[in-house]
Amino acid sequence: MTNKFSGWKLFRVVLMLSMTITAVAQTFRSVASFDTATGVDPGNMSLVQSIDASLYGTASLGGNTNCNEPAGCGTVFKVEQTGNVLAVHRFCSQPDCSDGGSPSVGLIQAVDGNLYGTVPQTEANHGTVFSIHPRGGMTTIYTFCAQPGCTDGSSPEAALVQGADGSLYGTTINGGGGGCPQPGCGTVFKLSLSGTFTTLYSFCSQANCVDGAGPYAGLVQGNDGNFYGTTKLGGDPNCPYNSAGGCGTAFRITPAGVITTLHIFEITDGKGPSQLVQGSDGNFYGTTSLGGANSQGTIFKMGSDGTLTVLYNFLCTRTSCSAGHGPNGSGLIQATDGNFYGASTYGGYSCGGDQGCGTVFKITSTGALTVVHEFCAHIPCADGSNPTGGLVQATDGNLYGTTSAGGANNGGTLYALLTKLGPFVAFVNHEGSVGQSVIILGQGFDGTTAVSFNGTPAVFTVNSPSELTATVPAGATTGPATVTTPDGTRTSNVPFVVLP
Repeated sequence: MTNKFSGWKLFRVVLMLSMTITAVAQTFRSVASFDTATGVDPGNMSLVQSIDASLYGTASLGGNTNCNEPAGCGTVFKVEQTGNVLAVHRFCSQPDCSDGGSPSVGLIQAVDGNLYGTVPQTEANHGTVFSIHPRGGMTTIYTFCAQPGCTDGSSPEAALVQGADGSLYGTTINGGGGGCPQPGCGTVFKLSLSGTFTTLYSFCSQANCVDGAGPYAGLVQGNDGNFYGTTKLGGDPNCPYNSAGGCGTAFRITPAGVITTLHIFEITDGKGPSQLVQGSDGNFYGTTSLGGANSQGTIFKMGSDGTLTVLYNFLCTRTSCSAGHGPNGSGLIQATDGNFYGASTYGGYSCGGDQGCGTVFKITSTGALTVVHEFCAHIPCADGSNPTGGLVQATDGNLYGTTSAGGANNGGTLYALLTKLGPFVAFVNHEGSVGQSVIILGQGFDGTTAVSFNGTPAVFTVNSPSELTATVPAGATTGPATVTTPDGTRTSNVPFVVLP
């Protein structure tokens, strides 16, 4: 590559021109500020890079101000390569608001080219799963509480994941057929892209809810094909902080719905665990918003057998709070440098209050933490404040995230961390069988001469400069994929898992 930040025109131009917010965090750049038209408060979710190379996300407010929420019912937005931030869909655009409103989590890119997301419970319904094409056009594919007693669940508060079988998997915080009093303790569900729904598990099906309750976080499919997740409540009934009892659990569930509780959180190792991410070492990493040695949250790693180690205990005092506290529920991501990155909603600079406006941090697999950025170093918070969503590493190698507030319009911001890690290629779905088509994302694909899966050449088709489709070749084994372009060979950020 001739430019170390090449890839998206948006970030090659805007990032070079935008100012450095602090002398310490030279890699931080403000990219865009949100407003009522594009959406307000985009900080509750993580962004996703789509097949058109744009970043997509949701904002919980703004958009259609004629809906039942004076501040707007939220949007699906995209950040184009030209630098424009556009609202792809404004929620509650239908007379009965059947499309929902106030989305609280991000989207996923599915293998059919559409983006999928959830909307929590509203006045109109008990929550929905929707699909939207990158060019716009939303379809509600499932509305919760369609079964008597909401045994199918209600209030989906987490992002979806597409399994290796092509189905969507997710959680709801309420409903289900467990022993929890109404409105229920939540479910794990499976949904085909055509709308066929299956409840896989209802929480609080075991005495004293030792199996957990309230799965606010989404699932991740592990290298073994099973799904891993957490519940915010349940587990240890003696846990303080919550009248419902329990500090939360970590669990494994098979695609068929067989669940195993891997870890029951105690107040010493955290309360309210986040979504998990599986590291390259096979362990699962996450955060808790409360609990730990200082009652201000933790960062942990957990083996697939449930053995948990606290890597870091957050501590915020009136004299020292640079690392932040209260890490958000979106958890961590592992970047191509092997380190994990996340955000804390509070801490850092005081920004006029005691709690602070939040931080971005990185941490090694052994627990060495470094503060990357402290938000709102200068009033009026041009860089944003209070990030409540996670980060994403785009195929240009840089990290991107959003804040809930701050920016030019106090509607939140989109920011970037210039990692200098270099471009790579990514999968829409990193698991598949021989003969299966796989979508690979990146940039500069025009003129691609070769694609391989762990060294085995594959047949491929270039669909656009940012997307190609390859067929998993016979003889392929689990390992990285490579794409050879006129600018060089780029390697995938995670291994492709070849299924039997």
